[in-house]
Amino acid sequence: MALKKMSRDSYEKLVAELDDLKINRRKEVAERLKVARSYGDLSENAEYDEAKNEQAILEAHISELQYTIDNAEIVEDSNISVDEVGMSSKITIKRIDNGKVETFTIVGTNHANVREGKISDESPIGKAAMKKKVGDVFIVEAPAGELRFEILEISK
Repeated sequence: MALKKMSRDSYEKLVAELDDLKINRRKEVAERLKVARSYGDLSENAEYDEAKNEQAILEAHISELQYTIDNAEIVEDSNISVDEVGMSSKITIKRIDNGKVETFTIVGTNHANVREGKISDESPIGKAAMKKKVGDVFIVEAPAGELRFEILEISK
């Protein structure tokens, strides 16, 4: 299993989210189960079924976060390269066909948020930009066809 690279900030957010799920959300779901059980016959109890389903989804999410944390490789800010695109790089790219310039930070999947300018290293643009240098052109396959981008700047 390859380690999943992420910034210290991303790692700490995942740990905080996991703690919240384990401490607070588990209690909430357990309370919902307790209340639903008090309604009697479990075979026809929609609230109980819903609470059990919510519990299963919660536990799956906790397991997924724990796995990600256990297999994380933290990329410290001092190790972020400005020579080539990598995890936690801030990149400024230009779309060649229309000249539109955008700036993104490459983050792990759990912290991607396009509105905040954070794209996943597994997204089409993130994946295609990895290991590229300033001046490099890369191609992204999109439903509308090939999109070409040029790396204008790489920073921390």
